[in-house]
Amino acid sequence: MNQVYLNGEFLAADQAKVSVFDRGFLLGDGVYEVIPVYAGHCFQLDGHLQRLQASLNGVRMGNPHSDKEWKSLIAELIELNGGGEQSLYLQVTRGVAPRDHVFPEGVTPSAFAMSNPLQAVSEKYKKEGVAAITLPDIRWQNCNIKAITLLPNSLLKQQAQDAGAAEALLIRDGYLTEGAASNAYVVLDGIIYTAPKDEKVLPGITREVVIALAKKADIPLLEEAVSEAQLKQADEVWISSSTKEVLAITQLDGEKVGMGVPGPVWQQIDALYQDYKEDIASWQ
Repeated sequence: MNQVYLNGEFLAADQAKVSVFDRGFLLGDGVYEVIPVYAGHCFQLDGHLQRLQASLNGVRMGNPHSDKEWKSLIAELIELNGGGEQSLYLQVTRGVAPRDHVFPEGVTPSAFAMSNPLQAVSEKYKKEGVAAITLPDIRWQNCNIKAITLLPNSLLKQQAQDAGAAEALLIRDGYLTEGAASNAYVVLDGIIYTAPKDEKVLPGITREVVIALAKKADIPLLEEAVSEAQLKQADEVWISSSTKEVLAITQLDGEKVGMGVPGPVWQQIDALYQDYKEDIASWQ
C-alpha cells in the first residue's frame, strides 16, 4: 500500500481520512499540482511550487507549508514509495468549517500529497500520435488557477473518450485556448503557436519548457491564439502536460492533421525535451 501525506503525517493510503466538513469535499474549495518524478527526482519542482502559490493567491488561501517544507515532505514521500518514476499529486483545501459560501476565518488549510507509478508515454502514441476533437470551452473564467473543481474538464474529457479521442481541444470566442487537461500548440508554416498566458489558459510547466527549448533551438514560436479555422488548416497540432509530456495530435474531428503522422517540428521538440530530461537527471 502506497504511503500518502496528510496534514503532517505519513500513513498508508487506506488509513488517510478527511472530514466530511472539509471545504474541498463540500465545495471543491482547493487547488492542486501534478508533478512528474524521474529517477526519484521531481521535474521542474520550483516551477510547480511557484504555480501552487499563484493558485493559492488566486483563491485567497494560505499556504500550509513553505517551499522548503514542501520539498522536504515531497522527498520523503518519494522515498517511502520506492523512488524511480512517479506521478506526484499535491492538494491544498481551505480546511474544515461549517458549510458556507463565504470564506471562514481562522481555519487551517488541509494539505495532502500522494504518488502513483508514472506511466511512460506509449511508443505507439509517439509513432502514430493520437486523436482529438474540438468542443466549446465551457469552463470557468479563471483557468489560470489550477483548482480542484474539475467537473467541466471531466465532462469534456468524457465527450472525447466517447468519441474515441484522447483529448478535447477547446474553442472559446472562435479561438483555441487549450485542451481539457493539457496545453495546446499549432504549427503553421514552420511557426509554433500557443495561446498566451491569461485567465483562459493554465500556465503549464511543460509549456514553459517547450517555449524555452524552442527559443534555444531557434525554432519560431509565438504566444498567440489561433482561430478555429487556422486550427483546422494546421500542419501540426500538439498537446502537452506534466504526465503526457509533448504529444502529437494526428487526427482532429475525424480528419487527418497534416500528413496524419507526428510532424517534423514535433519530432524536433520531442527530441529536445527527452535530452533535457536526461540532462536534468544527470544534474541531480
